[in-house]
Amino acid sequence: MNKTHLFLLLILSFPLSAQSIKVKGTIKDSLGNPLEFANVIASVKTTGETESYGITNHQGRYQLDLLKGNTYTLTASFLGYETKKQTVSVPTESENIDLNFILNPQENQLDDVEIVYEMPVTVKGDTIIYNADSFTNGNERKLGDVMKKLPGVEVNDDGEIQVEGKTVSKVMVEGKDFFDGDSKLATKNIPADAVDKVEVLRNYNEVDQMRGLGNDRDNVAINIKLKEGKKNFWFGEVTAGAGIADEYGEDSGRYLVHPKLFYYSPKYSINLITDFNNIGEVPFTFRDYFNFTGGFKNFNRGGGTSFRISDSDLGFAVSQNDRAKAIDAKFVAGNFSYAVNDKLDISGFGILSDNKTNIVNNSISQYILTGITENTNTNNDQRNQLAMLKLSSVYKPNTNFQLDYDALVKTSKQTQDDATLSIVGGNQNEISEAKENKPFSINQNANAYFTLNDKNIFAAEVQHLYQNEDPFYQAVQDSIPFRGVFTTINPLDPFNSDADTFDPLEQSERYNINQNKTVKSHKLDAKVDYYYVLNNVSNLNFTLGTTYSNQKFNSDIFQILDNGNQNNFTENDFNNDVNYTFSDVFFGLHYKLKSGKFIFTPGLTLHNYNLKNEQLGTTSTQNDWMVLPDVNVVLELKKSENIRFNYAITSEYSDVNNYAQAYVFNNYNRLFRGNRELENSLSHSYNLTYFSFNLFNYTNIGGNLSYTRRIDAIKTTTQLAGINQVSSPVNFDSNFPDETFSAVGRFSKRVKKIQFKLDAALFLTKTNNTINNGIQESQSFTQNYNISALSNFKNFPNFEVGYRFIKNDYDNGGIEQTFFTNKPYANVNLRFLKDFNFFAEWDYYNYTNDAKTIENSYSFFNANLYYKHGESPWEFSVQATNILDTKSINNDSFNDQFNTTSQYFVMPRIVMLVIKYDL
Repeated sequence: MNKTHLFLLLILSFPLSAQSIKVKGTIKDSLGNPLEFANVIASVKTTGETESYGITNHQGRYQLDLLKGNTYTLTASFLGYETKKQTVSVPTESENIDLNFILNPQENQLDDVEIVYEMPVTVKGDTIIYNADSFTNGNERKLGDVMKKLPGVEVNDDGEIQVEGKTVSKVMVEGKDFFDGDSKLATKNIPADAVDKVEVLRNYNEVDQMRGLGNDRDNVAINIKLKEGKKNFWFGEVTAGAGIADEYGEDSGRYLVHPKLFYYSPKYSINLITDFNNIGEVPFTFRDYFNFTGGFKNFNRGGGTSFRISDSDLGFAVSQNDRAKAIDAKFVAGNFSYAVNDKLDISGFGILSDNKTNIVNNSISQYILTGITENTNTNNDQRNQLAMLKLSSVYKPNTNFQLDYDALVKTSKQTQDDATLSIVGGNQNEISEAKENKPFSINQNANAYFTLNDKNIFAAEVQHLYQNEDPFYQAVQDSIPFRGVFTTINPLDPFNSDADTFDPLEQSERYNINQNKTVKSHKLDAKVDYYYVLNNVSNLNFTLGTTYSNQKFNSDIFQILDNGNQNNFTENDFNNDVNYTFSDVFFGLHYKLKSGKFIFTPGLTLHNYNLKNEQLGTTSTQNDWMVLPDVNVVLELKKSENIRFNYAITSEYSDVNNYAQAYVFNNYNRLFRGNRELENSLSHSYNLTYFSFNLFNYTNIGGNLSYTRRIDAIKTTTQLAGINQVSSPVNFDSNFPDETFSAVGRFSKRVKKIQFKLDAALFLTKTNNTINNGIQESQSFTQNYNISALSNFKNFPNFEVGYRFIKNDYDNGGIEQTFFTNKPYANVNLRFLKDFNFFAEWDYYNYTNDAKTIENSYSFFNANLYYKHGESPWEFSVQATNILDTKSINNDSFNDQFNTTSQYFVMPRIVMLVIKYDL
């Protein structure tokens, strides 16, 4: 931390410290044993307003910060114990005070529920319960704003909730799933004023009888408890706005419409979310669609096999709202749950999204081996129409049996048109690309869980995926595409394209090359787990299962001639007809033992792999036997402090896309062909994680070290001719492994009403590839540091200030480049004249490289002014984005063939008048 940051922290902390004292002490039971996670709350005696609260540590110690000049009532409580109160006077000349509590066991524990609902934080086993009003200041608008204020909870830039560094896998409201499979929709849509309690469920397992048997350490769920006025009533909001933009193009009008409606009762729940706007707010992106699991899990996680059906997306541009020149979004989503009776629950959701995006960027790509530089100017128009439907049921006739069924249907239509000007060595090539894909998939899952007795527990799971894709690609350009592939180069005159033999390509004014492709996939996963409970500290887990996949891959390339006729490329090199089958039959044994503070879970899994691919009139097969170990060790230092270690060997297999031997287009200058002789690779992964969640002094510390070494990795061998690349997958020599190392650290501490955070992340990757028959090593080292301070005053302006520094070091075959990003940022939230609320945020970017050939500075400033009179349901606001009218931003990327620096044009300044009505 530099001197400026230290000075700011001292300035912010000094006035708070000078006006308050510390009350410290212990909370113990009648036998003198310390009570960890006991609660103590201080309220002003005259008004009853909460001034401070504390949670005891493992020694039973607590501490409070109390302002001078008041008399307080201190209330100490712990589940199962009587509540004790003591009065403390803090005059203006008071010094620090020591005050201890002794709590007696409570005979009637019905009051426990009331204790949970009064205290800011309550810890019950693996569940942490936050009282939302104890952490909020009244300016929060959505659930995400509330979550950011809770100790130990974070919301990342994508809107996902993270607890102890782990991404939340499920969000529930009143115990009912909220769009199962993603937390972003919850953080951005649930109104903040509806939230009463937030329950963080650590080591979460949906099936009661399975809890504690396996490794649930990475599973975290969130359950939102609503305020009483929001139960058994419809609630929500309707937001509408109109405005104008400083537009580069023709249309400067802007609009937004956001109706949202919610209903929760013990019997059923309904959530309706809509979002229509053209101001750059993307409620559901193309990336969200493919990442949205709908709650479906990685079926054989931990079994030692990595095999997944990939998506043939043809490299569609995945836009962010800060990298698009124009975005028009339409989004409708509905979620329901219904308790048919006390044994059967059904639930589901539907999502419809239609996004139109315009991306304009200029890029400079430097090809490592040849030294050639390509300058491109691209105008990209894309439209993503997405639909998703999920239905689920849970049948639980008794505590010993549970049957689940889920079905998730996804379909979409993606279109993209690119106009690109490519300049290489002074030669211009105008390129028009068209891409279209209409994928469809249905994923079904059935699970049964049966407890025979305390010693014997069974679980059976079956999952089936059907996926159908039909991506179409077209590239029209001035230059001859892929000389030496679509033509035969004359060895006597290799630099004269007119001397080429044009076959299968025919000469044209502009070369119009097209590709049809279809991929149909079936994938079946099934396994049975048997748990034998040896005693209360150990169990054995036997697993028998299989993965079976069959894929059919067809593709063909053809040319549209200048006269409109079609020239089919009939050779085998340009037509794929592949039938590919993968199967994995496995048997696993894991032993879980709890010994003192340690939990050991070592295991072995025996696999038999069979691969079969049929193409070009021949069949090739592969059969492998492997024993893959894994181990998980947990050291529970305290109830809220642990160290976790994982080691595993993973066998990685590819799907059909890497086996199809004929050429397939990736884009206008990249061809790919598979390798039917491809074998698996092995990855050794080591992971060490530390986390401390200390409510005693409001300090959270987390860290992670990860190392992966891939042997016989599936890599690409690339032939470069100018900027044209032809790649194929190969198993790389085990003497040249790929290695990845990461180190991530997080520190946060609350001092009075200010939360200080420090994050650091280091990522080092070393890869090897073959380019033009030579082995090339590439390294990438990324350093990312962030420091920030966030206030949470109830009657004082709130702020956040921070500084982020990013350094990217690239070494491609001995060519080194370094890029720097310096990003200070700040926001302020000011309530004034009782009914007005002003919010502003500012980000500044300074982007440079070490050679000083690139230097760009830009900033974004957004501001909103809200007016809401008292408890009125009406709110009026003026909202302005990109007030400084920044035109573009920069980005750099790295791969084994080239480095790219890009300039993206962004959305213009927009000013909106917005009206919101609370239902």
